[in-house]
Amino acid sequence: MVIGAGPGGEVLADRAVRGGLSVAVVEDGAVGGACSHTACVPSKALLRPGAALASARAVDGARQSVTGPPDPAAVLARRDRFTGRGDDAGQASWLAAAGAALVRGRGRIDGERRVHVTAADGTTRVLRARQAVVLATGSEPVLPDIDGLDGAGAWTSERATTADAVPGRLVVIGGGVVACEAATAWRSLGAEVTVLVRGRSLLSDWEPCAGEEVARGLTGLGAAVRFGVTALSVARDADTGEVSVETDDGGVLRCDELLVAVGRRPRTAGLGLEDVVPGYPASAADRLPVDDTGRVTSVPGGWLYAIGDVSGRAQLTHLAKYQARACAAALVERAAGRPAEGGPRQPWSAGAARTAAARAVFTLPEVASVGLTERAALGAGFTVRTAEYRTDDVAGAALHADGYRGHAKLVVDADRRVVLGCTLTGPMATELIHTATVAIVGEVPLDRLWHAVPAFPTVGEVWLRLLEAYGL
Repeated sequence: MVIGAGPGGEVLADRAVRGGLSVAVVEDGAVGGACSHTACVPSKALLRPGAALASARAVDGARQSVTGPPDPAAVLARRDRFTGRGDDAGQASWLAAAGAALVRGRGRIDGERRVHVTAADGTTRVLRARQAVVLATGSEPVLPDIDGLDGAGAWTSERATTADAVPGRLVVIGGGVVACEAATAWRSLGAEVTVLVRGRSLLSDWEPCAGEEVARGLTGLGAAVRFGVTALSVARDADTGEVSVETDDGGVLRCDELLVAVGRRPRTAGLGLEDVVPGYPASAADRLPVDDTGRVTSVPGGWLYAIGDVSGRAQLTHLAKYQARACAAALVERAAGRPAEGGPRQPWSAGAARTAAARAVFTLPEVASVGLTERAALGAGFTVRTAEYRTDDVAGAALHADGYRGHAKLVVDADRRVVLGCTLTGPMATELIHTATVAIVGEVPLDRLWHAVPAFPTVGEVWLRLLEAYGL
């Protein structure tokens, strides 16, 4: 049984059914989860038109044909075609075709392999799993302690991707991926945007070059990015609808909408975990302790699993799907009485899930990262060497866009001479990062990677330049 029909739950159900298991999926929202309806898909749909126009304007001969800004109504309509405005009929049909039973309602675990489901009309039923219960409930926005926030009607990430109109003035609180992408999207559609960042950089857990380039891109679009500023209180005028944001530097900002994007946490409230996970929630903090197959290690009997955001690992759709495939394979093996650990489809503690899940941010410019930053690698005890190169100086980049601006940084384990991490900024960064992912997962020695000759003239030639910068 799976609680949650987001990307991880869908993939797990499909793979488990194909492995011969019967699967019921419990979901109290839209099948497809946040990624399909309020996160990855709509955010990229909002961002892509502005990026396409920027690409055209970056090439002489094309820019002359660009005569205006994006059409907000057309952009929002295109987004809605991808999301169906919350209509999950298509994805529910896919789940049924995959052979899984969809049970609509809110699931709560009330005993070993028992799930109590409350439907929207208040009716209840109890489901019993023969093998296991898998939590795939995703994550939810964190709301900071700001005076007046509860009554201000502030946007969270869900509203930021589904709004029906472009706000005249938008204030964004936060400096992470959601804040940066939302600020880029709505500014490209004409909103006046101000970003308030409590710290001194955007994307603070990335290499510094990533946050620096995104900040430069936002200001280039005309957004205001203010660092070292904390919102103290917010209030919405009942008559005008205007929102006032008081900051700790003595200022007051006025806007039409306020977006709060300061992070997300695993969605575990109401699941009944306090009754089945020993010591929960104190023992779990912000994650459930899971092994390499997704099994919650603190639960006796090995019947409870968690994948995706709720497992407390990196909050990435593609990682949730990866974990789902590994978990499903383990469930199939265990149902047949065979050991599941150590097989080729359960490697996630050894590499991909912890150090090689690529992150892509579709701002202007794009930034992408995989593996460890220099700071994280040093903290993990590696002997680190780095190589950096301005992608601007690659011939393929200059041909791709006039005034191309980008940066590439490689983090290398100097003892083993293998790549530990990579960060790229600039156009095409999100498409180029997979090369680094393969190098990290495969632990490809630099001396062998040297023989992977990139095509000329492509932006990917930056890989040759990085290895040269390293000294090869």
